[in-house]
Amino acid sequence: MLMTRCRNDHLTKFAAWLTGFAVLGCAPSLAVGLALCCAFPRSVIAGPQNLAGPHRIVSLVPATTEILFAIEAGDRLVGVGSYDRFPHEVSRLPRVGGLIDPDTERILALRPDLVVLYGTQVELKQRLDRVGVPSYPYELGTLWDIMKTIRSIGTRIGLSERANSLATTIEQSLAAVRNAVASKPRPKTLLVFGRDPGSLRNVNASGGYGFLADLLDIAGADNALGDIMQPSVQVSTEMILTRRPEAIVELRYGNGARSQDPSRDLAPWNALASVPAVRNRRVFVLVGDEFVVPGPRVVTAAQRLAKTLHPDP
Repeated sequence: MLMTRCRNDHLTKFAAWLTGFAVLGCAPSLAVGLALCCAFPRSVIAGPQNLAGPHRIVSLVPATTEILFAIEAGDRLVGVGSYDRFPHEVSRLPRVGGLIDPDTERILALRPDLVVLYGTQVELKQRLDRVGVPSYPYELGTLWDIMKTIRSIGTRIGLSERANSLATTIEQSLAAVRNAVASKPRPKTLLVFGRDPGSLRNVNASGGYGFLADLLDIAGADNALGDIMQPSVQVSTEMILTRRPEAIVELRYGNGARSQDPSRDLAPWNALASVPAVRNRRVFVLVGDEFVVPGPRVVTAAQRLAKTLHPDP
């Protein structure tokens, strides 16, 4: 008799809901599930239904979280990834994992009507599909993909005008940075975003493709690894000696980066005294997540990088 009192569409939603929890290995009993189906309105079972766009968004990607706040949609976020740190409002939101450890059960508990995930999170997308939760796959290749993503997300959530305005402003600001250094010499630069502390082991630097490579170009530098069309290159000391960069810029980011004195860890570079950047004391450290989160703060990253490489007015 209980089943006959439930509307068919409620049963359909419940079946999808039950399947989703079965994937997690924690499916409730049929009796409990049917009771829930009848006891709560459809909006509780299926999440909010709003033709104007999703209003309960979970973002697993720091860049898209920043984009949503920048287009004044931060109030729609109900959950964020483990590594989201900006803006400060994210500190009040539940954490639901990240690229390698998404918490599917917690995501579903937030009743999202859109989940922004990495395009490589195929298994998570499949689980969301099974329970009828829409998703938006995030992909990034170059600096210009940031603006493409901003416009795409804006359209997806019904805020295309705000998103287009933001993307256009970023494009114009980046052009201004490029123009400001256009007449200056372009130093051959090694852009380092990782190495073992206290040594020159496991040095990772930007190759000639990707977000960081484009930033370096806009900031008025030639990439010392520009002929290697990869976003990341593991560099040996022999390669650095051969490439002879005229400037070396290290990026520091993440928890604790600002509480340390990064300049104290530059001593290992002295072992490469024949490298022009070391000989001429042009080894720099820049601290900030804007260098590794390809979102709206990319303009700040470009400005800081350009000022570091071209300090003269």
